[in-house]
Amino acid sequence: MTDSASVAEAYARGRVHFMGIELAVAPGALVPRAETELLGHTAVDTLLAMRLPAPRVVDMCCGTGNLACAIAHHIPHSRVWASDLTDDCVSVACSNVELRRLSERVSVHQGDLFASLAGQGLEASIDVIVCNPPYISEARLEGERAPLLELEPREAFAAGPYGISIHQRVIRDALAFLRPGGALLFEVGLGQERQVKTLFERSRRYEDIRVIQNEAGEGRVVLARSHARSPA
Repeated sequence: MTDSASVAEAYARGRVHFMGIELAVAPGALVPRAETELLGHTAVDTLLAMRLPAPRVVDMCCGTGNLACAIAHHIPHSRVWASDLTDDCVSVACSNVELRRLSERVSVHQGDLFASLAGQGLEASIDVIVCNPPYISEARLEGERAPLLELEPREAFAAGPYGISIHQRVIRDALAFLRPGGALLFEVGLGQERQVKTLFERSRRYEDIRVIQNEAGEGRVVLARSHARSPA
């Protein structure tokens, strides 16, 4: 977890490096964390394994647009739709799309999760959805994790009483946008991988559910694929 001093330093510089590219940061949007590179690299590896000529990707809860820009950088023929709720995140994400000269392949949208993509004609066509959602419970934000709110927005962290409220919504609503066999990938907090894996299992609409561990052996990414066919 990035400490307050590192966040303050990043805001002062106005730049960070993520997955080998430089990105802009500004107050009001979460500073990209090194641990989120695991989600990004897993998404890139998943897309490469699909061997698609022009993969279609959604970066939900995009923040600064770090995942959207990094995926577009590493998968040169991809088309990416990034989305977030707040004005500040959308503004910084748009700045990064311009900074990385990706405006022809990456677009930024604003709204409440997938509502921002309604009317874009994306239903049942997305190959990969990545999501680094808020995943800290309200109780922890009022207690041990309160220092996180000193510099960065509450919306970037708060996720209901158990820290998985956004995961629940995305698992449900992503199905309208994923193509059969498309993949949904989440970053999860320490110790949350089992809960999120269970959410996928209970939906009965996903298969090949996997937990990806970091170098320390901690499960920080959960990946699942939508059923190639609707379950009987």
